[in-house]
Amino acid sequence: MSNAEILAELPKLTSDERDVVFHKLCELQEQELLHGAAPSQSERAILDQALAEYQKDGKVGTPWRESLQRIRRPSQ
Repeated sequence: MSNAEILAELPKLTSDERDVVFHKLCELQEQELLHGAAPSQSERAILDQALAEYQKDGKVGTPWRESLQRIRRPSQ
């Protein structure tokens, strides 16, 4: 099945079926990244830009535990 055929079939799927496809695609991407695939040129440019902005700002950021606590804290 070609990419065009796959893309043409996606709108025909139910929301639950698309969710399964989405999660499988994410799983495949994660496995590829974990097993040595380097970021693409566009991903590398985004990462380089984010690093440059971080270095220019000079702020150390927020510890991950604090960030996680804020995420888990109920909305007020």
